[in-house]
Amino acid sequence: MLRGLEGWHFVVIAIVFVLLFGAKKLPDSAKSIAKSLKIFKSEMKDGDDKNKKDEKGDTTKSDS
Repeated sequence: MLRGLEGWHFVVIAIVFVLLFGAKKLPDSAKSIAKSLKIFKSEMKDGDDKNKKDEKGDTTKSDS
């Protein structure tokens, strides 16, 4: 997918983002995206742990 992109392509994409969203909003957007990914990863890990406990027959209290 990204095999045809060169370094200058990323520079053009970065300039377009700055023009569209402004330099002030980009750091805020990056922080919110990073926070969302962190929450998503932790929820995925919790789900995997819950599935492993269910497979072992663990009878712990569930969320529902």
